[in-house]
Amino acid sequence: MSVVVLGGSVNVLRQTIEPIEALTDAGVSTEASSVKCTLQSTPRLPEFSMDGDFVIGGVFSIHYKLHTVIYNYTAKPEPLRCTGSMNVRNLQYCRTMMFAIEEINNSTELLPGIKLGYRIYDSCSSVPGAVDVAFQLSNGKDPVFYKGSNCSQSGVVMAVVGDSGSSQSIGLSSIIGSFNISQVSHFATCACLSDKQQYPTFFRTVPSDQFQVDALAKLVKHFGWTWIGAVYSDSDYGNYGMASFLNAAKREGICVEYSESFYRTDPLSKIQRVADVIRRSTAIAVFAFLSNGDMKVLLEELVREPTPPRQWIGSEAWITDPLLMGFSFCSGAIGVGIQPSIIPGLRNFLLDLSPSEVAASSLLTEFWEDAFNCTLTESAYLDKRVCDGTEDINTLKSPYTETSQLRVTNMVYKAVYAIAHAIHNAVCQETNVNNQCDKHFRLESKQVFSELKKVNFSCNGYPVSFDANGDPVAFYELVNWQKTESGVIELVTVGYYDASLPKGQEFRINRNITWVDDSTQVPVSVCSESCPPGTRKVLQKGKPICCYDCIPCPEGEISNTTDSPDCFPCPSEFWPNAKGDACFPKPVEFLSFEEVLAIILAAFSISGACLAIVTAVIFFRHKTTPIVKANNSELSFLLLFSLTLCFLCSLTFIGAPSEWSCMLRHTAFGITFVLCISCVLAKTVMVLMAFKATLPGSNAMKWFGPPQQRMTVVSFTCIQILICTVWLVVSPPFPMKNLTTYKEKIILECALGSAAGFWAVLGYIGLLAVFCFVLAVLARKLPDNFNEAKLITFSMLIFCAVWITFIPAYVSSPGKFTVAVEIFAILASSFGLILCIFVPKCFIILFQPEKNTKKFLMNKN
Repeated sequence: MSVVVLGGSVNVLRQTIEPIEALTDAGVSTEASSVKCTLQSTPRLPEFSMDGDFVIGGVFSIHYKLHTVIYNYTAKPEPLRCTGSMNVRNLQYCRTMMFAIEEINNSTELLPGIKLGYRIYDSCSSVPGAVDVAFQLSNGKDPVFYKGSNCSQSGVVMAVVGDSGSSQSIGLSSIIGSFNISQVSHFATCACLSDKQQYPTFFRTVPSDQFQVDALAKLVKHFGWTWIGAVYSDSDYGNYGMASFLNAAKREGICVEYSESFYRTDPLSKIQRVADVIRRSTAIAVFAFLSNGDMKVLLEELVREPTPPRQWIGSEAWITDPLLMGFSFCSGAIGVGIQPSIIPGLRNFLLDLSPSEVAASSLLTEFWEDAFNCTLTESAYLDKRVCDGTEDINTLKSPYTETSQLRVTNMVYKAVYAIAHAIHNAVCQETNVNNQCDKHFRLESKQVFSELKKVNFSCNGYPVSFDANGDPVAFYELVNWQKTESGVIELVTVGYYDASLPKGQEFRINRNITWVDDSTQVPVSVCSESCPPGTRKVLQKGKPICCYDCIPCPEGEISNTTDSPDCFPCPSEFWPNAKGDACFPKPVEFLSFEEVLAIILAAFSISGACLAIVTAVIFFRHKTTPIVKANNSELSFLLLFSLTLCFLCSLTFIGAPSEWSCMLRHTAFGITFVLCISCVLAKTVMVLMAFKATLPGSNAMKWFGPPQQRMTVVSFTCIQILICTVWLVVSPPFPMKNLTTYKEKIILECALGSAAGFWAVLGYIGLLAVFCFVLAVLARKLPDNFNEAKLITFSMLIFCAVWITFIPAYVSSPGKFTVAVEIFAILASSFGLILCIFVPKCFIILFQPEKNTKKFLMNKN
């Protein structure tokens, strides 16, 4: 019960239901109808039309602009009309629809005996134009008709093919969807049209932009472009597409330096501003989600001034447009395109334009005159020649005649066949002999809508079906603009994207790609260069995540991947290499026998032991001489034996620590030194007792004879043995890996186990040494010609000085030098004893035998 009133850019629904009396006054018989449906504006005629049993509508953006007029509402508005240049690709789409319907009408398998008609309109690439066409297609084409109360059903189309743009398709679907008229678009890719709540009757043969932006985001990520610019059409196609792309890019870790939108009808100043942003940007890669018309306007602006080389990444809307390939500075552009196909017979149909057929259509006339720069009407253009009939469309180089790579054209072809199959399934019945179709079947558009959901067939070898959202299976070719030897840019397929494949396998590249400036190297488009292994990324303040600085990993940490956000520490026994990108086992350090320091210390140790043995041999050979017998030769030999052990025990500190060597080195050192000091202490006491024995009435020597001397040595030594035994039982020394002193290496050392045990051993040695030193000091001025107490005093002074300085040196020395200090202390104190006590005696024995007499020794002067 509605009549559409069309006028200007705003379409008004209006119904006039007049009383019977008014109809009588107007001269209309009341018997004819109780309701008169009147179209309140001049109907707009289709660009191409043909009657048929069932009519299919077609909407294409043939012209780029809509002629706008400001109305004063004093007269009926005129039908909308288009202006601007013609998009001849869309003219090819119109003619392809006509070809497909003619092919179906001649078919004996699809809709046999039924003739399809068409009504094809130009939406002028605008939403108002598309809405205007929607009303035209939803109503009859007669100015006045009498159909009872069902006025709007006169000449309603069964379904509509189109439109080319997403914004136009949204406006179109919003109107015809209310009447359950299905729409099958060949090029409206906006993901928003998959929403069946808003656009329930919308279908398309071209994949949704959601698949396209996923493919393009993976493409950008694949080539390492993490810093890109973005321009997009200020339309539903561009706005929805760019929003989806930005989300996909964020998931892939891609940063967008700028995101600029415009529309081809915008003021020139805005388009210039967008071009300047592209020129000034640091991003080499530019993602352009533009319609072909918008891209053409942008490239025309960029070509005015020199533009730095840019790697263009294109959407399917413009990347396959041959008209844009004339911009040579875009060589190397890469993007996704609809799969090409071959439609047998189409080229002949497109080129079969007779002069009468051209003259009968204003669109074909405009195309002909623009293509050949002539006029079919002599008085129409004074600056053009009159077409003389020599024009040959077969030689014309135009997107209209280009059929070598039919991409979107095939989407139109499949859309027509999808509608035809839906109608066939609704009005035809299969028999054993053939298909029987009823052309008088009262088919409604909602039945075609129901059948469209279920269509599943092959067209020229390509499957045609729709999912629950009205979308086909997404399949794209990866195309590249490559310059030939002659300097002409041609479109080359270098890979594909198939959304039906498992995740991670959708994207394939199978051919070499040419990049910007005809380079064979992938251009670099990053905000910051990749951080090599051994460094980590630190974001630059106030900038996107793709802009960062590369900071070397701190000491002890590595990063072994490119662009690592963090460094991580090596395991405790590993250390980074110089580059900081790998962990290697730490070098193990201990005082090895192969080292020069160890060899020197071992040499001194053996030399000291040899010196003690040589001294013992000298004493043994001269054991009957007074100087040897003077101070108990038994103690002297025991002292030389202990000194030999002291020299040799230092060897246990060299080499890799083991469980036994750790226990042996400390206990052997403690026991042998106590034995040594005990002997010295016994000798010191004996000197004191001997001097006391010379005093009148003194019997001191009987209290410190040889048995007491032996007992003294054994007693003091047993105490140290007891301390060492308790230490070894409670908490013995053990080998350990020192990981704390040096971070970059491991020190093998002997842990003390019980620190109290270690310091008890040292403390006991020190106590005996101090006691011995005090006694020696007391006896140093006894009036003997050869006072051994003086020699003991010097030896114990050296001994105490060495071990006093040993303690801070031992604590502060790192690593293997701790062991070296301990060995040095052992050797220094041992040499101090043997040199101070025995060397003077050996010198007299060997070189001054005249002093080796009892008389000389007893002389107190």
